[in-house]
Amino acid sequence: MRYKPLGPSGLLVSELCLGTMTFGGTEGMWGHIGQLRQDDADGLLKTALDAGINFIDTANIYAGGESERILGQSLRNLGVARDEVVIATKVLGPMGEGVNQRGASRYHIMEQCKASLSRLQLDHIDLYQIHGFDPMTPITETLEALNTLVQHGHIRYVGLSNWAAWQVMKAVGITEARKLAPILSLQSYYTIAGRDLEREIVPMLRDTGIGLMVWSPLAGGLLSGKFDRDGKGADGRRASFDFPPVEKDRAFDVIDAMRPIAEARGVSVAQVALAWLLHQDVVTSVIVGAKRVEQLSDNIGATEITLEPEELAALDKVSALPAEYPGWMLERQGGYRAR
Repeated sequence: MRYKPLGPSGLLVSELCLGTMTFGGTEGMWGHIGQLRQDDADGLLKTALDAGINFIDTANIYAGGESERILGQSLRNLGVARDEVVIATKVLGPMGEGVNQRGASRYHIMEQCKASLSRLQLDHIDLYQIHGFDPMTPITETLEALNTLVQHGHIRYVGLSNWAAWQVMKAVGITEARKLAPILSLQSYYTIAGRDLEREIVPMLRDTGIGLMVWSPLAGGLLSGKFDRDGKGADGRRASFDFPPVEKDRAFDVIDAMRPIAEARGVSVAQVALAWLLHQDVVTSVIVGAKRVEQLSDNIGATEITLEPEELAALDKVSALPAEYPGWMLERQGGYRAR
């Protein structure tokens, strides 16, 4: 397991992060994603820790807070020392029926931080992330609230999730102008079959030094290699919860290109898909979730795969995004500088 600084900080996190969205679901969307109870969660966490993973991600909204509660109890059950793990959680989604029990207002952030700390049984959260963009709340209000939590010692670092590049840059400008706690990370969807991030967000991340945490690196299980173009063999999460959206034809072209690489190495297609992400220099940590220890162990195996230059070139070619303005014009006009 390799470790990288989280954005412009000295905090080191493992290149794989254990995602806990599968913890605690009972019905609706969370029931489709995962219904793991305490014993199963303990087993997954132990497997992750034994492999060198020190980074764990959850959110208050996962299973209505049950994911945080189960994770907190797992840390207790396994006797995990607080300074051996980096715990990340998120806030934004509705946590009740009230009009102020959602969003990124100071009110909601402060209340939910206390609630998350209680469920996690912790005295501080290492990385507190705004789970999405709230168009109703001024960005300054959100960032000031996060800064207060840092000053009070309730959280250590600040991150964002599912924000557009312009929104992140606006937030960066505010934090720098007001000398607030800096933004260290952005959690976003990124896969070899969904490279939209590369249009605007990846250049922004490279410019600012903000770290990238990747969610759903297997596109909701589609890149596991268990699905056929005709839908046969679809018995995973995608069969009942078709998310995130994927351009299926391109995705299956990518899967077809990964299969011979996986077969030649005696590894799974999923491991190749994860290894491709780990080869992208902009990626800080890839979030892997699982329902079974065997599944998590397979994902962890991706850290041992080094793709050859010709393999990366072949995968890049089949998964390349179609040209789009202004990208193709920027490339054309900026080419002489690169030369």
